[in-house]
Amino acid sequence: MDLRFLKILVTTLTVVMILGLLTIVGLLVTRLGGPAPLPALPDSVILPEGAAPAAVTFARDWLVVVTEGGEILLYRPEGGAPVSTTAPP
Repeated sequence: MDLRFLKILVTTLTVVMILGLLTIVGLLVTRLGGPAPLPALPDSVILPEGAAPAAVTFARDWLVVVTEGGEILLYRPEGGAPVSTTAPP
């Protein structure tokens, strides 16, 4: 009788562990499947004509925007026009 009860417990635990693993994998696939959203650019940032941001970095004293063309734009934290522009190599 005790061995039968132990067998039921082990089988139940196995099923629960498999369901838990499938749930975790499913959540990881659905949550990490898409690209990460870009942080919102402040309204005061003026991008050059035709430029679209591909990456945005908020540093302590600077705001760095990398455009889809690979151009690196450096802004002051308050925004405005770019202080420095670096063309792709």
